[in-house]
Amino acid sequence: MFEFEKLEVYKKAKIFNAGVREFIKATKLDNTTRDQLRRASFSIVLNLAEGSGRFSKADRRNFYVIARSSIFECIAILDVLRDEAFLEENMFNGFYIQGEELSKILFVMVRNLE
Repeated sequence: MFEFEKLEVYKKAKIFNAGVREFIKATKLDNTTRDQLRRASFSIVLNLAEGSGRFSKADRRNFYVIARSSIFECIAILDVLRDEAFLEENMFNGFYIQGEELSKILFVMVRNLE
């Protein structure tokens, strides 16, 4: 088993990513928005995995910061989609709660690597 598979934040990021992908499949978004949201959501998972394989604290920290930034990107995209009526309020709130939890966990992880 790889180290990242043991991380609770990785498991939660995979759930978030699966929800985003499901939303994308069910919604008619323009190609640019769909691609950006898909890539940002996937980036969270991938940067957690890549960061966990780094040897230095600084390297791990950098990837966790990028993962956290991708969460912010996802929430911003989803917020705009909510404003444009592509996303219902209750679905946005679910993504928001998940994103906020992921962000808080990563914030602690980053601080612990300083």
